Amino acid sequence: MQHNNSKGPQVASLFPPKTPAALTLNPIPSSSPAFGTPAHTLKPFSIAPPSKATILPILLPPATLRPLAFRTFTKKHSLTLASTALQELATFIGRHCGSGWREEGLAEKVLEEVARSWKSRNGGVIVDGNSQELRDILKTLEGNMTGGRIGTAPELGRQNSFALDVAQESELSNTRLGLRPTSNLTREDTQTSFGMSSLGMPEDEPDDEGLNHPRNWLKVVNAFDQPRMLYNTSKKHFERDSTKASLMPPPSHRTSLFRNRYNVIHQRLLRNELFQSSAVAITKGPPSLKRSSSSGLTSQQTHKITPIANLLGRHGTHHMLLGMLSILPTGNLAINDLTGTISLDLSHATAIPENSAWFTPGMIVLVDGVYEEEEESIGKGLGASNGIGGVIGGRFQAFFIGQPPCEKRKATLGVSGLDGGQDHTIGGGFGWIDFLGVGSERAVGSKMRKLERRLLRQTQPDSDLPGRGRIVIIGELNLDQPRALQALRKILTTYAMEPEGSSPMTFILTGNFTQHAVMAGGGASGGSVEYKEYFDSLASVLTDFPTLLQSSTFVFVPGDNDGWASSFSSGSAVPLPRKAVPDLFTSRIRRAFTSANTEAGTRSGAGGEAIWTSNPARLSIFGPSHEIVLFRDDISARLRRTAVRLKTSSSDSDTGNQENEPPTAQSDSNSLRNTHDDDIEMGSALENTNSMEIDHSTSSNKTKPTSPDIPHDVQTARRLVKTILDQGYLCPFRHAIRPVHWDYGGALHLYPLPTALVLVDPTAPPFALTYEGCHVMNPGPVVVTGRRGVGRWIEYELGGTGRVRECLF
Repeated sequence: MQHNNSKGPQVASLFPPKTPAALTLNPIPSSSPAFGTPAHTLKPFSIAPPSKATILPILLPPATLRPLAFRTFTKKHSLTLASTALQELATFIGRHCGSGWREEGLAEKVLEEVARSWKSRNGGVIVDGNSQELRDILKTLEGNMTGGRIGTAPELGRQNSFALDVAQESELSNTRLGLRPTSNLTREDTQTSFGMSSLGMPEDEPDDEGLNHPRNWLKVVNAFDQPRMLYNTSKKHFERDSTKASLMPPPSHRTSLFRNRYNVIHQRLLRNELFQSSAVAITKGPPSLKRSSSSGLTSQQTHKITPIANLLGRHGTHHMLLGMLSILPTGNLAINDLTGTISLDLSHATAIPENSAWFTPGMIVLVDGVYEEEEESIGKGLGASNGIGGVIGGRFQAFFIGQPPCEKRKATLGVSGLDGGQDHTIGGGFGWIDFLGVGSERAVGSKMRKLERRLLRQTQPDSDLPGRGRIVIIGELNLDQPRALQALRKILTTYAMEPEGSSPMTFILTGNFTQHAVMAGGGASGGSVEYKEYFDSLASVLTDFPTLLQSSTFVFVPGDNDGWASSFSSGSAVPLPRKAVPDLFTSRIRRAFTSANTEAGTRSGAGGEAIWTSNPARLSIFGPSHEIVLFRDDISARLRRTAVRLKTSSSDSDTGNQENEPPTAQSDSNSLRNTHDDDIEMGSALENTNSMEIDHSTSSNKTKPTSPDIPHDVQTARRLVKTILDQGYLCPFRHAIRPVHWDYGGALHLYPLPTALVLVDPTAPPFALTYEGCHVMNPGPVVVTGRRGVGRWIEYELGGTGRVRECLF
């Protein structure tokens, strides 16, 4: 009952009066006091439309999905879908897209995103359902799918991967291996996938100011950290070896090492037009290694490789073999491939081109000749007791022998046209394979070339100033020789006097860092203490050049006399690849770099560093754009010791009949100095050496030299370069001559050809040659032999050629 002071009658109120609500501490007005529901929202926001009902999973047969998957993966993206991958995709789409996978186009978008992500991850041309890459892609998609549709991945910092209009979709559908769209595709068009997107980074400028220097895009790839790639003959592409590497593997891995090396060269030959028969016109006649022009054979003649096992029962027939030269237990020379072994007679064989390469046991060569079956061996066939693969009775009478022609880097990666231009396309080849773990040519090649042009070509303030992309290559540096340290000090002084900001990008110093195997008791027999003192003396020299330590990267490559490998080899050939010099001996050098960077920490960004790497090692600059192989070995002397004696012509009998003998002493030092500064542009791989010309960009002599006028050092250098690059292998010797770690033999492959090869060999003359697009340099020892007070090194301009330089100290 409520009492009212008004004059009206007092009546019982059925409902409580509408009195104002008491003030509370809650400032939010409520439309429902019982539940405290706000009367209106605090901040206006757009209410999303209600999501679709939960997708009911279905069982989608793989055969039903196959036509759509074929159009997306094979026709549009040039990928091959394995049956296991099709099963995984059918299960995924049936679970997350439901019955609307076909009518609403949900499955097509899922397949499109999976194909793009697979290519951006460099998964290969065959999509395998058991691969970890496909599982990761499907797991990423599952977290971004709502109602059967793929949403935006906010953590990637980009727009929707499928925000493409009709014109862009039609352009992308025309992009295949070897086909270029009619219009230019922008970066957002071609790289909008989960694995390769802009990631919110601007195209023109890096996100970090420190990345504006080319040295920050340099990566040293250790031989033991390099991806181990194996060529799959059935899939016809490279795939990563998933087994764990070991320094003491089972004996079967030695056979796998030879098999992989043979398969790489064999597929390289089959890609060569000289070994591809025409379906239009085929000329009957025996094959021959004779060449008619720099482009190879005549248009009507091709080669065909015969497996050794197929020689059985074909007495007196003409064949061409591809196999490895080996020595039988009886001491005779033989050739073997994956099918068998046969005795080889090279008494009448001639090298093609003559005197252009070395041939030693352990090399894979092309041999042209006739099979002769012995009477006592008729019907013998292959016998398991005669060796691995079997030894065929009889012999193979060789008439011509040659190196397998190498393949240019652009042809291997499928690159054509000008770098970065409109005509720059990628088709065929192995452009999607990441051989070094720095990104494949297809994924990041175009971006890295644009970045290189911006940092090296367009930002040079003065054309007279030295370039920012220079690499200084210092040959064998014996620290136990005082003259070597004097020469090094003079070389570093030359670059320390240059204007600020124009220091070389990298200094490469190679061993042997001691003349003798000090760790094994050589030299003064000081052991490890004496060995460390030599590096301490090197640290004292480097300390005098703080500007170089602050702005350059120093890479140290060991030799056979360096620790710890030399402690048990006594300086003899150690297994390749070999590890870097231990940190125990190089601590003072690292301390010198730390001190120099600390002093300049307030003025500069990223400082210099010292990197101790393996032998061999690789430098990757701007991703796959530049690959430089570093290798230290006395390979020229080893080739002369183990080379096979071949028949020579009468014109060269006075100079070429002692192929396995060391070359004569050098003639005129003045003429040698002139040839050292010339960059030799070598001709075709299988063309006569007379066609090799001097590169006019670095040579003042415009005339083409004749064969007698070519200096002996140039001929020796050409012979060495052609042998190594044609083999595509840094150690083409028998394992008894130069051992190799079987599981790490892939680090010795030169396929695809690198852009540059630093082959430090004191037993060969210094040179800078270009062969099939690969620039090969040998600085020799830093102290010139026979010339007092002269130091020598090579200065290499990134993307250009090397120049042999000398100084007096």
